[in-house]
Amino acid sequence: MIKLRVLSWGKDPSGPVPTFLVLGVRADLKVRPSDTGFEYAEYVGADLEVRPREMEITERVRGIAERVARSRGLEVWDVQGRREAIGFVVRVYIDRPGPANSAEESVSIEDCAEVSRELGTILDVEDPLPVTYTLEVSSPGLDRPLRNANDYRRFVGRLAKIVVAKPVDNQKAFEGRLQGVEDDAVLLETGKGKLHRLPLGLITRGRLEVEF
Repeated sequence: MIKLRVLSWGKDPSGPVPTFLVLGVRADLKVRPSDTGFEYAEYVGADLEVRPREMEITERVRGIAERVARSRGLEVWDVQGRREAIGFVVRVYIDRPGPANSAEESVSIEDCAEVSRELGTILDVEDPLPVTYTLEVSSPGLDRPLRNANDYRRFVGRLAKIVVAKPVDNQKAFEGRLQGVEDDAVLLETGKGKLHRLPLGLITRGRLEVEF
């Protein structure tokens, strides 16, 4: 049995019917209230891959955005789609691969503007999205999250904050200069030259700090 949170509704003679994407095909599933007070849809049968509509939209945008970014020597760092007060918003974050002395040097305002224009034009022509949306293109930002070992290597020398799941050297929150990655551990130099080795598997959050 697959239990799904109701995202949108259709109509049926027997009552309201929620709409989901199952293996990329729209599927109407009957509703049963849960004991938590939320309404859920229930499907009983073979294992299926279930995709909420927002995920389907972001995957479509990502494929097009990656083509546009590659043509300019850039890469897509992330794509997000969500409903907000102004409607459905699609955010595309672009980055420049390779080492960078600072996060702001990775992508320029002109890069974002050019990708936004070209991507917007293609989306208007191909019309792959079933909803009215607002498109935003930007860089990951000055205080960008650090998501993997490559990020920690890339920004060696930058000031960062890292939080770990279990204490390392009797603490769980660190702030210092990135010194690279060694043996699956991030090397972080904090005050007075103290070097901490933070296992990648323990890191729950890492982010660059803005420096002026």
